[in-house]
Amino acid sequence: MRKRGAQKATTEMGRMGGEAPVTGTSRSARRYARAVFELAGDEREIDEWMRRLAQLRDLLSDEKVAAVLTNPTIPSQRRMDLVTSASLDPETTNLAKLLIEADRVREIGAIVDQFEELADDAAGRVRATVTTAVKLDANDRDRVAIQLSERLGKTVTMRVEVDPQIIGGLKIQYGDRLIDASVATRLQQLRRRLTEAS
Repeated sequence: MRKRGAQKATTEMGRMGGEAPVTGTSRSARRYARAVFELAGDEREIDEWMRRLAQLRDLLSDEKVAAVLTNPTIPSQRRMDLVTSASLDPETTNLAKLLIEADRVREIGAIVDQFEELADDAAGRVRATVTTAVKLDANDRDRVAIQLSERLGKTVTMRVEVDPQIIGGLKIQYGDRLIDASVATRLQQLRRRLTEAS
């Protein structure tokens, strides 16, 4: 029974409807990511900036650090000193200071995500999160990855999550796009149409 459900999920790829944009990423996060990406230039520097941004995200995601850096009652110089005292290289320190000055510290996660998306796009790859109602075995995972790669024309790095709430089918999110071929969504749409028709 479980195997049939997993196979059925992988066949949904051919019947999927359109894609929908996923909202939530701010324009400023995109701008910062694009600026860093253009600064990085070549592939080696892009990899180095991925490491730097991950390090900066770890620092700025710490709730105590973020509380200090985003507190306007704390003098700006004291906030800058806190960043300077962290073991970051000069370029990363400068980016952190820019984020503090622009009150964008809490956007670091979105900036990193956008940067990774730009780097992946430049390398001809895409990261996707596939959500299914049941756990996929290795063959099903490979089949979904191959079909998704063919559809997108890029190499796919895939993470699979299990969510029984979707009942069947699958959801695929990559970048700011969402393909929803879940049974739960189809039932919801059918319910809505029936309600509108009555």
